[in-house]
Amino acid sequence: MTEPVTPVLREMRWWDIDPVLELEKDLFPEDAWSRGMFWSELAHSRGPGTTRRYVVAEDGGRIVGYAGLAAAGAVGDVQTIAVAREQWGTGLGARLLTELLRAATAFDCAEVMLECRVDNVRARKLYERFGFEAIGVRRGYYQPGNVDALVMRLTTASGSGSAPGATSEQGTEIHG
Repeated sequence: MTEPVTPVLREMRWWDIDPVLELEKDLFPEDAWSRGMFWSELAHSRGPGTTRRYVVAEDGGRIVGYAGLAAAGAVGDVQTIAVAREQWGTGLGARLLTELLRAATAFDCAEVMLECRVDNVRARKLYERFGFEAIGVRRGYYQPGNVDALVMRLTTASGSGSAPGATSEQGTEIHG
């Protein structure tokens, strides 16, 4: 019997955009990001003055997850996290979120924000396990479905060099 292979996390590059878009359209058919949105984010992810961190999870040459964080001053913002359906429940979402929190620490973010569809219970549970707390609702945020977004915040551990949950979370997966 063959041991299951753990997907490898690596920096997202421009050549990953097409396979990422396929996964994006499968998981978020109503409000998928465009090619231009990914290009724009990646343009800020390398070189001096970098303000973004985007990673992909690759399994046997196939993209099975991706995630991105934007930093502005002391605030990080989780832009996106997605995991292929066949990877749900494997801990991949937690690994991607951990990588984003590591990036937030490297960017010296004092807090990390995100929006989560109010109907995405799986994602909310993951974020709560990492210490994110709901701080508000954005009505009709996700279009065209007019779905509300739960705004969540994580205040990083001051002086510890890492965000809570950044090294120990496993399990629950996220797809939005």
